[in-house]
Amino acid sequence: MNLHALKIFHVVAQSRSVTRASETLRISQPAVTMQIRNLEKELGLVLLAPKGRGIWLTEAGTFLAAHAERLFALEQELETLVDDYRAGRSGTLRIAATYLPANFLLPGWIAAYKRSFAGVRLTQYTGNAQQSLERLERYEADIAVIGGGAAAPSRLKRTVLFEDPMWFVVPPDHPCAGKEIGLVDLLKETFIMREEGSSTREMLLALCRMSSLAPPDIGVELGGMNEAVRAVAAGYGVLFASAAEVREFVERREVTRVQVKYPEVKNPIAVYWREGEPLSGQAAAFVELISGFKHE
Repeated sequence: MNLHALKIFHVVAQSRSVTRASETLRISQPAVTMQIRNLEKELGLVLLAPKGRGIWLTEAGTFLAAHAERLFALEQELETLVDDYRAGRSGTLRIAATYLPANFLLPGWIAAYKRSFAGVRLTQYTGNAQQSLERLERYEADIAVIGGGAAAPSRLKRTVLFEDPMWFVVPPDHPCAGKEIGLVDLLKETFIMREEGSSTREMLLALCRMSSLAPPDIGVELGGMNEAVRAVAAGYGVLFASAAEVREFVERREVTRVQVKYPEVKNPIAVYWREGEPLSGQAAAFVELISGFKHE
């Protein structure tokens, strides 16, 4: 069936006038009449009949008009759905993230995003930097938010959202609590260290190398920052951590900062996506939102 001719018939049936239909469609009256006749010939049915200066629908025309109305109402609904999807107001968004953004940044970002884009189904996956980037490369995530400055593989692009300062924290009753000391002296204390391969551990070791100092003694090695900072709050060791991870503990006075004289180290928080592919409307809206957040 010629859908173009059917749509013209639909407009004629709604307006009950070839003249008004031609005005609505912005085509000539003869063109409207020709399309209707072609449709009648194709279907083998008489759809319209003259009525004074206007027209009326035959029984076949009434039957076809009812079904055409359903069809074009569905077309309008589909156009609306596509517009919503293109604008990022519906659909899905999958985010891969490392521990820091997943636990300390994304909850607030997601809440703000969902207030504006309630129709988007959002899923977050948490893992280390390698796992998060692999999800992105395998099309299991639309974007990745990673702390620690992992270099983007050749197939991915990266933009830094902000840089979080790195802090040294200790238990409130630690001899160094609240003091300003040199890095060489603090490194004589026993540290709680993250597992090998963690960005926090690598940044501390890089700081030691840059300062020509031996790395500290490791009293406890833990596989997550939540466990590490809680161990400090429980009364043991020195921890080197991103401010976003320990700020709430410092504000609640569960741990205490040590003011250390050392070359400033910052933890870049970055968003990654696949190079050469435009972000979906959902991902683009999320990246725009989190890029506008101010960070302490």
